[in-house]
Amino acid sequence: MKIVNDEFIENGVITHPDECAAPNDQIAPESMIASNIKYLAMGMLFGIIAVKSEIISWYRIQEMFRLQSFHMYGVIGTAVITGAISVLLIKRFNLKTIQGEEVVIHKKNFHWGNVIGGLTFGLGWAITGACPGPLFAQIGSGFLVIIVTLLSAIAGTFVYGLFQEKLPH
Repeated sequence: MKIVNDEFIENGVITHPDECAAPNDQIAPESMIASNIKYLAMGMLFGIIAVKSEIISWYRIQEMFRLQSFHMYGVIGTAVITGAISVLLIKRFNLKTIQGEEVVIHKKNFHWGNVIGGLTFGLGWAITGACPGPLFAQIGSGFLVIIVTLLSAIAGTFVYGLFQEKLPH
């Protein structure tokens, strides 16, 4: 086994010392500053799109959960269809990353923990009118009460970390 860029290579297979649920199979080294700037720019773009499409609106979210409007279902459905087509194209044409690396899509197995987590997530989304994605866009738009939701999301993540080993995965 040899170590290259903090990765372990054994029999030509890269293994990571700290496996996670969504491993990053990127091999090319990347500057921390360049990486953070890239993700900051994408986050800002996502925030602008979230505000302009009204997906951060508490009223739009409540309309969705009360089955009073198609707006959010249309946005979510469009995202799911776009993602499915993108994955299909990546697989069919064996598309590479910008660095020329192979895109690895890991097999996902069914776990009841995902169902329980999804229901808990949906319940929190319905109660607070916010999912974690646009929290910062909501705060940036002046809805400062969402800071309570942000702190609750952080606390929930911390509690999950404490009980992670005991939960179904």
